[in-house]
Amino acid sequence: MLKAENQEPLYLQLKKAIQAAILNDTYQQGEKIPTEPELSEQYNVSRITVRKAVEELVKEGYLTKQQGKGTFVHRSKIDRKIEHVMGFTAACEANGFTSHSEVTKKEVIKADADLREALQLEPDEQVIYIQRKRYAGDRPLMLENNYYPFNRFSFLLDEPLEGSLYHLLRVRYDIYPDQSGKTTIEIVLADEEQAQVLETSIGKPLFYMRTLIYDQDGLPVHVGKQYIIGDRYQFTL
Repeated sequence: MLKAENQEPLYLQLKKAIQAAILNDTYQQGEKIPTEPELSEQYNVSRITVRKAVEELVKEGYLTKQQGKGTFVHRSKIDRKIEHVMGFTAACEANGFTSHSEVTKKEVIKADADLREALQLEPDEQVIYIQRKRYAGDRPLMLENNYYPFNRFSFLLDEPLEGSLYHLLRVRYDIYPDQSGKTTIEIVLADEEQAQVLETSIGKPLFYMRTLIYDQDGLPVHVGKQYIIGDRYQFTL
């Protein structure tokens, strides 16, 4: 139940409660949510409070209203053409979403055999491992794990990396990550860590995409291992 003594307004508490029900699939894609009177009774708040919470969720893309039918869960998907090298930021912009990133890990690690082969490294070379939590709008959508050759990309350790990393490479360092190598996509189920970071439930279907990106000179830029919330993303061939 909502708490009237809480400093947070009731409509925001209700908004978060409905939002959580959508994210944990209590209300599923395409499902009609309870009516204003039903929500008012369920949460013991006024219909004005319910209306304001629902309007906020409609604006943010969680819900859609259908005249004469009710309010339905509508979670828009990011569409990306799989054969194109397109960064996350560009994919969001192309689909009308704002985006930002939260760096969760940035460290120098020893490259395993697979990374050494993909990135054309010498046996003793290291890689920069950067993990970012990527947001479409105000919701996390992707857990991005990228591995860069340390000798060439050590400057990334001093960059904030909250926006488009590809844009940063192009504009500031004259590196154009515009060619892709082998890319594979499979479905996996979110483990405890992935579910916590992506703010979803354990066992949620995720796209797991592994890719190798090259620059304009054919040199490896990074190996990417990305986990993407499956019901909010789609790939087009």
